[in-house]
Amino acid sequence: MLRKQPQRCALSAAVVAGLVSMLAFPAGAQDAPATPPAQEAKTLDTLVVTAQKREEVMQDVPMAVAALSQQALQDAGVHDIKDLQTLVPGLTVTSTQSEAITTARIRGIGTVGDNIGLESSVGVVIDGVYRPRNSVGFGDLGELERVEVLKGPQGTLFGKNTSSGVINVITRKPGFQREAEGEVTFGNYGALGLAGSFNTPLGDYAALRVYAAHRNRDGWMNVVTGAGPREEDRDYDQDFDTFRLKFLLAPADNVEIVLSADSTRRDENCCTAVQLVSGASSVLINALGGGNAIAPTGQADPWARTAYSNRSTAQKISDKGVQGEVNIDLEALGGARFTSITAGRDWDSVNGRDFDFSTADLIYMNPQEDESYSRFKTFSQEFQLTGATDKVDWLFGAFYSKETIQRTETYRIGAAYEPYLSIGLLSMINPALASLPNAATFMADASGRPFGSVFAGLGALDHYAQDAKSTALFTNNTWHATEALDLTLGLRYTRETKDLHSAYSNPNGSPGCAAMLTNPAQVVAALMARGLSLAQASGVAPTVIGYGCLPWANVQHNGRMTDQSRSENEWSGTLKAAYRWNEHAMTYLSYARGYKAGGFNLDRVQSSNGLSSGGSGITPVDDTSFPGEFVDSWELGAKTTWAGGNLLLNAALFHQTYSDFQLNSFLGTSFVVRSIPKVVSKGLDAELLWQATPGLMLQAGLMYADTQYGDDIPGCDFVGPGETTAQCPSIGALYKLPGAQMSFAPKFSGSLSATYEWNIGSRLEGRFNIGGKYMSKYNTGSDLDVEKEQDGYAVFNARLGIGARDRKWQVELWAQNLFDQDYVQVGFDGPLQALGTPEPGNPKNTYDAFLGAPRMYGATLRFRF
Repeated sequence: MLRKQPQRCALSAAVVAGLVSMLAFPAGAQDAPATPPAQEAKTLDTLVVTAQKREEVMQDVPMAVAALSQQALQDAGVHDIKDLQTLVPGLTVTSTQSEAITTARIRGIGTVGDNIGLESSVGVVIDGVYRPRNSVGFGDLGELERVEVLKGPQGTLFGKNTSSGVINVITRKPGFQREAEGEVTFGNYGALGLAGSFNTPLGDYAALRVYAAHRNRDGWMNVVTGAGPREEDRDYDQDFDTFRLKFLLAPADNVEIVLSADSTRRDENCCTAVQLVSGASSVLINALGGGNAIAPTGQADPWARTAYSNRSTAQKISDKGVQGEVNIDLEALGGARFTSITAGRDWDSVNGRDFDFSTADLIYMNPQEDESYSRFKTFSQEFQLTGATDKVDWLFGAFYSKETIQRTETYRIGAAYEPYLSIGLLSMINPALASLPNAATFMADASGRPFGSVFAGLGALDHYAQDAKSTALFTNNTWHATEALDLTLGLRYTRETKDLHSAYSNPNGSPGCAAMLTNPAQVVAALMARGLSLAQASGVAPTVIGYGCLPWANVQHNGRMTDQSRSENEWSGTLKAAYRWNEHAMTYLSYARGYKAGGFNLDRVQSSNGLSSGGSGITPVDDTSFPGEFVDSWELGAKTTWAGGNLLLNAALFHQTYSDFQLNSFLGTSFVVRSIPKVVSKGLDAELLWQATPGLMLQAGLMYADTQYGDDIPGCDFVGPGETTAQCPSIGALYKLPGAQMSFAPKFSGSLSATYEWNIGSRLEGRFNIGGKYMSKYNTGSDLDVEKEQDGYAVFNARLGIGARDRKWQVELWAQNLFDQDYVQVGFDGPLQALGTPEPGNPKNTYDAFLGAPRMYGATLRFRF
């Protein structure tokens, strides 16, 4: 096969020459003794990465990159990008309402994934093809060659621009040796995993590799279903199939063609939530749901892992695609390589959701394609031309992608919605009103319809269709100014266009909201009939109408159609200087300009003034656009090699300043997107790899990241106590953000792992791995409510194997989350369960959470032919 050998570049930077005295490398780093022959095959300083779209030794690449080998990934049980976070400090990956909503963050920076109108801050690239959202890259990754986690903005080389980092996944290619591999896995919660691959040459110039896997598991969350109609009493189960085919054709010494096709199907139940805090609203919900509808007030026990849901959380996800990669070495251009990567992908999901997370029939979404549907169809084409002279390594390229999003979003309203809203409303306005005999008939009075039927039915049925195109020209060039000094310039020009058509409807007619808007005087009269004075009733009537016209029940949305368009033309890139002091030490200074495209909020949006930036209100918003996100990043790093190449110690100081940071927040009734003028992430990123003995490998990583919002954030959502004005008369839902540490941004995170291999007799070998990750405390809610804080915790995985020394077979015992650590993935306001400002000792509001998985353990048999 066509393959270029990695080059060791003499990297350097005159601007950081003064770092010599600061680093004070001891003689051991420069004059390490010769490596014994038995260890030469295991030296770490030959690790290769493609972080700059060319094969290079990792120690020569002037950026913070974590490279995870196939064996390290296998030891940690990595099947998808969520599993990676245990191995990489500073990387967190979370899921919320479904496994189709997955968000990756690096150095505390990421985009909440519940709105597919927002692109990801951390890009996922699989075999050179950019995946448009983190959720689209979530699934069984199959046979992995390695995974590279590039930290910091990547604004030059990886398809679409990303503002926080890239997860670069490289799967195994076909080879010219016939072989077959398989594995069988059994685990707790009834887990069964079957996977196998077959590789064969097809003559002298072609080869084929096929991989297939099936995995299923019972759910680890118990579910109280109440009166149903849900019947499944477990959630977070697993049932998916994956298939991948790769065909390699090498018709000449200088030509390599790889054609790939893959498909994944998931048919599961996910995701219910538990109560972190059960407020006063739980009393009413339990009354409406038959007495066991939600954790009672003051009795929330999230670690009992019992959720409440009377509606289905079934999810069906399909992901399939084809791609072709062509590499041609051009001798006429001095051995330059031309690369073409063409790909088409189709991803869709159907999800059921019980929005109130209780067995009271409040509000839900059926898992049907005509009610809950998201689809991405993408086509991408990338061309690269790379080459090298004695003085310059150069790369020029072009990129084009076309992305189509289709989304159908519904909200069905159950019979308990109106009684809950009526009684809850009156209790919030005046607790005495809730005890009146006719208090529960308020909504019926306002609409003229029988109580319990005013809102019921299909409240919202909305369709979104977005077309997006991205076109870019880019270059990345390294000039070897001297034997020690390298200067790198990367530049990218990107044009983004997006067009969105939105169609809104309220099939049930929203009679309650319609009646209130048509005759607001009737609302005042109904309140006065319950004992309020005219002044009191007039003062609270707007609040009553606001609750009666929540987004899914607001008749003003019915029949609306909007068309929005935006285009952006932006420059991004990088400038790096690296200086190699000797064979074992290199330092670098880099500047990078990152960019993430703006877009549209694909959700119902309403406000006080019809503007997306307005405060709470019921006026529909037509312009749901938000601008692009930018980052200016500085990094000062050192990469050092010790012990004859068996110990790598790398570290980097970073300072990243974001402007127009795209914040997506759930505020109890809807998702809003806000542009934060300034966010700063700064800190230290360090990594150690040490082949201590031929059989013992140690790996450690440390991340300190101070990631804060700027002090000044305009808008009514950010108005705090004592700052209210006539334009912003109440405290904003996000008032805690200015100047605060960002959510999902622990100041400290660290990883540590040890792997030991040893011989057993003349034919067997043993292998043991244990690894863990620690994160200091952080807040899991985008509004930073104290109830959503997660204390510092650590998660460990372990694996013990014994097998034939030729790897023909191996048996492994494994455990993930070995010590059964309890932790929260995401905390959020209980939908429709925020009834006012909490009082000491008497919480009114309910807070829910999506939990991390408990301990999983089992056994795996691997075999090879």
